Amino acid sequence: PLSPQELRSGRFWRGVLAELAATLIFVGVVLGASAAPGPLAPALAGGLVAGGLVCTLGGPQANPALTLALLCTRKLSALRGAAGILAQCTGATLASAAARAALPDDTGLVTRVSTLGTAGTALAWETFATFQLVLAAFAVAEHAAPQAGLALGSAVAAGALAAGPFSGGSMNPARSLGPAIVTGVWDDHWVSRGHPRAPPESPS
Repeated sequence: PLSPQELRSGRFWRGVLAELAATLIFVGVVLGASAAPGPLAPALAGGLVAGGLVCTLGGPQANPALTLALLCTRKLSALRGAAGILAQCTGATLASAAARAALPDDTGLVTRVSTLGTAGTALAWETFATFQLVLAAFAVAEHAAPQAGLALGSAVAAGALAAGPFSGGSMNPARSLGPAIVTGVWDDHWVSRGHPRAPPESPS
């Protein structure tokens, strides 16, 4: 567990800064791509930028759902997790504010439940998509795969394409929270805030 003395360590604050920067970049790229019609552009953009962030910043979570999964399996201390989630939400809000200022129409920024199903259907798809993303993240961390960026990027893109028609395919509470804060639109926001169960620990 993290001791209070470690709050003065450069490693701790570099990790927090990496979470802020990674989430800002991820959400900014996805929101920019969301200006294009259809779900394909944001899904591909999310997958590509997620894979790139693994290679450039060393694999920050950039996603409160992943951070909570690490907390639930005791792979992360409560203090590190809380600081990481705060940094992620801050980065997402900054990216959302910039996107709203830059884009002529901010209606595509907020993840919404589509008319294809109910809010319950959207929640089920969002939970499934987030679970497979968490499972991929844990598998990469456990086995230190050299193709980590490809695996995580593929999981992000696949989840967004699968859940996108129903819930927007966020899989990331920070990505949904940031636009909701800057636009004031909270319709069915709880769907994107649902948290999946963490995958089971790999046998030692």
